[in-house]
Amino acid sequence: MKATLATPVAWDSDGIDPHLIATLHRNVGEALTAAHVSQEKTGRTRMSPSDERALARKLVGDELRGLAATAYADGQTPLDEDTEAVVTAAVLDRIHGLARLQPLLDDPYVRDIHISGAERVWLNLRDGSKVRGPAVADSDEDLVELIATAARRIGRSERRWDHAHPELNLQLPNGDRLHALMAVSGRPTVTIRRHDFEIHRVAQLVDLGVCDGLLASFLSAAVRARANIIVAGGTGTGKTTTLRCLINEIPAEERLITVEDSLEIGLERFEDLHPDHETLEAREANTEGVGAFSLAELVRSALRMDPERVIVGEVRGAEVLPMLLAMSQGNDGSMCSVHADSSKGVFGRFAMYAAMTPERLIPDVTNLLVANAVALIVHLGWISGRRQVTSVRQVTGAVEGSQVVSNELWRPDSTGAGVPAAPPTPELAAQLEEHGFDASTHAAARGWWR
Repeated sequence: MKATLATPVAWDSDGIDPHLIATLHRNVGEALTAAHVSQEKTGRTRMSPSDERALARKLVGDELRGLAATAYADGQTPLDEDTEAVVTAAVLDRIHGLARLQPLLDDPYVRDIHISGAERVWLNLRDGSKVRGPAVADSDEDLVELIATAARRIGRSERRWDHAHPELNLQLPNGDRLHALMAVSGRPTVTIRRHDFEIHRVAQLVDLGVCDGLLASFLSAAVRARANIIVAGGTGTGKTTTLRCLINEIPAEERLITVEDSLEIGLERFEDLHPDHETLEAREANTEGVGAFSLAELVRSALRMDPERVIVGEVRGAEVLPMLLAMSQGNDGSMCSVHADSSKGVFGRFAMYAAMTPERLIPDVTNLLVANAVALIVHLGWISGRRQVTSVRQVTGAVEGSQVVSNELWRPDSTGAGVPAAPPTPELAAQLEEHGFDASTHAAARGWWR
């Protein structure tokens, strides 16, 4: 089903000068940023969303009263009450939402949003189709101002998006992930990946055709058995969603720490499932070039917080080493995601990342770490227009030569979808059965299970 795209708000149609909206948005946004900076400098807690909304409304009112006073002084007619209400709503929508982008973010049928300049907008819909979207700003300059203002205000710490900091990663209030580039691209580019937090249990993956009941039961038991799991796949294949579903199979009494470059997993949305959890987010350096906190540093910090499991949203660099050490030194049941074109390709990806660390590990050492740390690799891909598990690989704990020994428990069939192949080792099979996996209830397991 294709989305019905909302018509973007046209302030001109209401007789409102778009320059006025932009000016008030900039002035109020700068005042809010100054208020946040003042609080941080004095060591006070960051302003709550409700307090920020109240302050923003007051600041807009102050601006409008200033405009009215100027109009009276110049012998002109100030804005009437109805017009002031429209202006206030427009400015607050830009501050608390994302102006013309907001209808697209609110549309449940839009999966991803790709913006290259104010009017070049493409939408990937949840049915797999791609359509042209409406302009999201009057100009590229307005688009930059809109996103830069959001970056200064949204999130746990202020982020900059300007010529000195041309790349931005940001979690939006609704949980979606925004990535933006400027200066290094022809036009300001914004990519928004939507997250459907309604999909958060393994059973829902079965309903969506990501996996069947046999594999869902297998993975759920593996989580309960505290197997270390890597979720792999290409861009947009559902790694974060699958990781979130697996995390929510973890018993409620366990203490979890999630570590992410930009918050996406959304563990705080499932307080009833995980009452004892912490969510850590990497931080960029401030304007003085200090205060940065990398993913690798966060993983090391997480290990000092007495976690029962550590979850890294996406491994793509130096954090691979502390993550593997965490998995092999007692934090069984930890998980992470990684970009890889196959389940076997994860080994090469980890070797590449480990070679980029300050320790510059050689592949043989990395393979030993992987063999001792990882239990299962779950790979996802696009099959016939939908996300699907293509492979599940068990790491047996051994290394032969320069290769990690593994068994592909599910492997792609002629269509690319994963089907049962080799059975797990007797040790893993016993652990899964102990934690609720009953192969006899699944017809697809006949001739495959031990």
